[in-house]
Amino acid sequence: MNTLQLRRRLLAWPTRLKRSVLVVSDALLVSGCLALAWLYMGMTRGTPAGHGWAQFILAPALAVGLLASGGFYRAMVRYASFQLQLVALLYMTAVALTMLGLRDVFDVPALDLPREVIVLFWLMASLGLMTSRSLMSVLLKGPSTDRAPVIVYGAGTAGAKLVAALGVSKQFRAIALIDDDRRLVGRELHGVRVASPEALPALIARHGVRRVLLALPSISRGHRREIIARLSALCVHVQTVPDIADLVAGRARVDELQEVDALDLLGREPVASDKRLLARCVRDKVVMVTGAGGSIGSELCRQILALGPQRLVLFEISEHALYRLEHELRSLVARSGSTVEIVALLGSVHHLDRVHSIMQAFGVQTVYHTAAYKHVPIVETNVVEGIHNNIIGTWHTAEAAEAAGVETFVLVSTDKAVNPVNVMGATKRFAELVLQGMAQRGARTRFCMVRFGNVLESSGSVVPLFREQIRSGGPVTVTHPEVIRYFMTIPEAAGLVIQAGSMGTGGDVFLLDMGEPVAIADLARRMISLSGNAVRDAENPQGNIEIRYTGLRHGEKLYEELLIGGECEATSHPRIMRAVEEALPWARVRSYLERFLADANTFDCQHAQELLLEAISGYRPACAQSEDLVWRKVGGAAVLPDRSTLEASLRVIAKSA
Repeated sequence: MNTLQLRRRLLAWPTRLKRSVLVVSDALLVSGCLALAWLYMGMTRGTPAGHGWAQFILAPALAVGLLASGGFYRAMVRYASFQLQLVALLYMTAVALTMLGLRDVFDVPALDLPREVIVLFWLMASLGLMTSRSLMSVLLKGPSTDRAPVIVYGAGTAGAKLVAALGVSKQFRAIALIDDDRRLVGRELHGVRVASPEALPALIARHGVRRVLLALPSISRGHRREIIARLSALCVHVQTVPDIADLVAGRARVDELQEVDALDLLGREPVASDKRLLARCVRDKVVMVTGAGGSIGSELCRQILALGPQRLVLFEISEHALYRLEHELRSLVARSGSTVEIVALLGSVHHLDRVHSIMQAFGVQTVYHTAAYKHVPIVETNVVEGIHNNIIGTWHTAEAAEAAGVETFVLVSTDKAVNPVNVMGATKRFAELVLQGMAQRGARTRFCMVRFGNVLESSGSVVPLFREQIRSGGPVTVTHPEVIRYFMTIPEAAGLVIQAGSMGTGGDVFLLDMGEPVAIADLARRMISLSGNAVRDAENPQGNIEIRYTGLRHGEKLYEELLIGGECEATSHPRIMRAVEEALPWARVRSYLERFLADANTFDCQHAQELLLEAISGYRPACAQSEDLVWRKVGGAAVLPDRSTLEASLRVIAKSA
């Protein structure tokens, strides 16, 4: 039987049998150590053994009893830690002191042992127990070569805890610690030596390291970016421990490794929050989020919940998304002891009466309208639904809000609404015009819009797409070598939407400072390198993941803009600006809305797109004709509903029922 077979057989034993074997082996070990202590004293000082064999029964019983009472036998031997060694030492010390007490105070004849024998016994038994557990741990865990070598970057508290956690890991073993603090270089943590960052390439090459773990939860974002930039050149998989705030709050453990944070990929600082602005439209108010189950909507709900509203109304068309969000938010409420009422409601923003009745019934004061179709290629081939959801849905929700006496209405818009080349961007721009027109007509509700760029980690974002493609071995698909985008994280965007909405006076269009745009091809290269892979191209044909350029999709631009006309004003928040843009008078907006409804009813996609072209300054569609799949299928003709056929079918159904 080889070592592997023996290990598997031992691990398959029942727990009671394992504990029984440990108890018996420890009792024999303690008895043997006592006999060795007597033997040593006899050989060196001629001291004969005392009162027969009783001491060899009483001492092991005392030792095993104390160890069992301290939980020594509940620990899993293969994950024996330094703490378990200390427990063994502590309880053997207690055994020795008890033996001395029984001898000197109670005059127990069986323990009338010389003090030197008891001290020698304590020393040998302690070392024996600690050594036996270490040997058993090595045997049951198997050799360290079975585990992948990793390097831990950061020799602080998080690094020490991570190395300790890796010591009992089945997958990884830490072969080195790296730290920028030169004073720590050469020291050891849990038997792992600390090295300087300059030693990284040599350590990676010598030990075949494929993974570096960042244990730097509290360093500045700038320092973190510098370290990740250095690591990206080494083609190792970089993972991190959770943020320090999550560790302190108990929401995460130090050994819960994560992929590199999206902000670290961007290379930009997050936007600071103004707590006064965050609370103004939320605290102690009834807040409603439409499209609550989406990426932005769900994060808005999390942040709103933390700000202490009186009631949070979740409005969502997807039953599954609503179920998941409601379950998550109710769990957060239960854990925090909050008194916020969560109301989860199904429905569509198309249905004016449904939306109005909800707002009136629950006394909604603030609305964050995120419900929209936002995927450019999908909306491009579903024109009528895009118009109905993004334009008519916004109009109906805004009218319902005003009729219900809502105080603040915030539309989440997009940079694709600026000089749009696709239906999605055009519909979002017209949704802005709807709210601007309603504000001009003298609405009681404060209407405002927040316009920003792409959101990292949202559904449809390139970051989760690239991660999935990298996990699958590539290729990573990029539309064009020169395409660039503005990016922001979901929490950052949601926080700024809340703050911008607090500053609105009526008809405002707010722009978020997105920082510098990011080249998508560079982002793909960085993600490939940080996953431990290399880009395969003409310069490096040995690389293992290719970047494949697929060409711009219908309605896609090389770059996006945030401002129409180039003028904006500063606000009280350093990262939020107010656009100075022209708007259409309400009468004209209302006329367009009626014509959009007529086109939707007749399914006249071509005319609807022409209407968008007429209504929206700067709209330059990428395609001369509508790309709507149904419209193309019927030969590019408007589809008028045949009422007589529908009514005849309904009569047949009624008779058969």
